[in-house]
Amino acid sequence: MLMIRLARFGAKKKPSYRVVVIDKERARDSRSVEVVGTYSPVAKPATVILKHERIQHWIKNGAQPSVTVARLLKANPATAA
Repeated sequence: MLMIRLARFGAKKKPSYRVVVIDKERARDSRSVEVVGTYSPVAKPATVILKHERIQHWIKNGAQPSVTVARLLKANPATAA
């Protein structure tokens, strides 16, 4: 089963995260299927960049977002273009 979750990157005490599509059984920072966004909680204000069309593609194909990713999606809805 595929999950859409955060993978931690960045320096010690300065985290940045990638929003990734990854197999549920894999470790947090292991190789992912696709990177679909970034999240930087240290920046003021926190920056969130998401590829909404790719996230929707993976959700339609059975990927489940984690609780944190679902919160980020709800707080940053896709803009109609």
